[in-house]
Amino acid sequence: VPATRVELTVSCRQLLDRDTFSKSDPLCVLYTQRPGSHQWREFGRTEVIDNSLNPDFLRKFVLDYCFEERQNLRFDLYDVDSKSPDLSKHDFLGQAFCTLGEIVGSAGSRLEKPLTGIPGKKCGTIILLAEELGNCRDVATLQFCANKLDKKDFFGKSDPFMVFYRSNEDGTFTICHKTEVVRNTLNPVWAAFAIPVRALCNGDHDRAIKVEIYDWDRDGSHDFIGEFTTSYRELARGQSHFNVYEVVNPWKKMKKKKYLNSGTVTLLSFAVEAEHTFLDYIRGGTQLNFTVAIDFTASNGNPSQPTSLHYLSPFQLNAYSLALRAVGDIIQDYDSDKMFPALGFGAKVPPDGRVSHEFPLNGDASNPACRGIAGVLEAYQRSLRRVQLYGPTNFAPVVNHVARSAATVLDGSQYFVLLIITDGVISDMAQTKEAIVNAAKLPMSIIIVGVGQAEFDAMVELDGDDIRISSRGKVAERDIVQFVPFRDYMSGGPGAGLSMAGLAREVLAEIPDQLLSYMKARGIKPLSVSPMPSETPPP
Repeated sequence: VPATRVELTVSCRQLLDRDTFSKSDPLCVLYTQRPGSHQWREFGRTEVIDNSLNPDFLRKFVLDYCFEERQNLRFDLYDVDSKSPDLSKHDFLGQAFCTLGEIVGSAGSRLEKPLTGIPGKKCGTIILLAEELGNCRDVATLQFCANKLDKKDFFGKSDPFMVFYRSNEDGTFTICHKTEVVRNTLNPVWAAFAIPVRALCNGDHDRAIKVEIYDWDRDGSHDFIGEFTTSYRELARGQSHFNVYEVVNPWKKMKKKKYLNSGTVTLLSFAVEAEHTFLDYIRGGTQLNFTVAIDFTASNGNPSQPTSLHYLSPFQLNAYSLALRAVGDIIQDYDSDKMFPALGFGAKVPPDGRVSHEFPLNGDASNPACRGIAGVLEAYQRSLRRVQLYGPTNFAPVVNHVARSAATVLDGSQYFVLLIITDGVISDMAQTKEAIVNAAKLPMSIIIVGVGQAEFDAMVELDGDDIRISSRGKVAERDIVQFVPFRDYMSGGPGAGLSMAGLAREVLAEIPDQLLSYMKARGIKPLSVSPMPSETPPP
């Protein structure tokens, strides 16, 4: 599935005036970076707007948006003085840097930033608005019944089912839906089914849709009863005399003069609604709350030894810090207060040296939140110096800690993401499974990053991609855990940045769908965001 496409609209207010006799003639140039590269490449230019310090550019930038990647953007503004495409021949008016996630994650997906880049001068502001391009996200719900179908079975009546095909440009047909089989009847009523409009007609409402009706046979040699054709436009008229179809078997028609039909199919109901996307919820104001839990158990090795996973080297970040940075840098764009609760587990904590499985890294039990990812890293490094690594490795307490917060906000306005960084040796598997099964009902996801060289079999089991996790016979209603082994991304040397981007991609890839699965299961629609009224330029 291609990434969502986002259209960026650019406006500026109070640009510098570089022209002596008239106002500036601004142009905006967008630069992007490839993942893992620091090189800026020109992506595109807006049109030039003559004599305006408050331009609203008409030409949009259309970008592929990936939640799980950090997509850096740079906007440069120029006052165009001639027809030359060479930017060095024009006056620079300032620039702004941001990520695509920052724009999308802002209220109403609208970000305002000051333009900078000319020392000692106020360069004005840039206003960026992101809108998701609807690639026909409508989903149609249809229900059909049939009357007096041909009897195909020697002993009982038929067991009918329908198969839907959409037509392609070249006149061939592609299967797009099969109904269930209704047993032993010539007058079946099939269950309503939902199908993306794209799948039914690929966006062309007049394209033929062919429907075939079969009598089901156990051995797979289903008997053809007949067929009819329609189109999305016809179906969209809903239940009416237009949507009663004669089921015709062309072979019978050729052979028998008196043949009328093999029964009729009637459309009972038709409804269409837009399928909501991750971006709809983010635009509607859903906030992602990010909590970090770090494994302080003795199996990580003595932090004062270079072999320890917690070793604090003056020259490079350890695996815990790298994983935290890679994931945190992306997720912080979606968290408006940039305050991240950070917990540790499996250590003996001062003052009394008791083992704790959910202690605040900042030492403040009443408010474990740290300011920004930098604040979390700092609190982590401070904790390492004041606690004693111990054990066992219990995940359930931190999962339940976040679940308690998530249980207080079930209305879709907040979604909680717990990042557990661990060396993977888990002691409370049964309790953790139970905690995850309970958390699957809540607006939360769990990311586990495994560091070190251990076997991570238990983590793979928690991930539940192949077999959905269960506890005491109860199966988790959603898959909310994503596990990634850090070592797969540990390439030292110049490519290290790229592998961190890869780690973040892998870790965050499932979050949008997990958020959607929660909202859908609870019937929560995104708060609609009214488009911002365009600002009136200052006089």
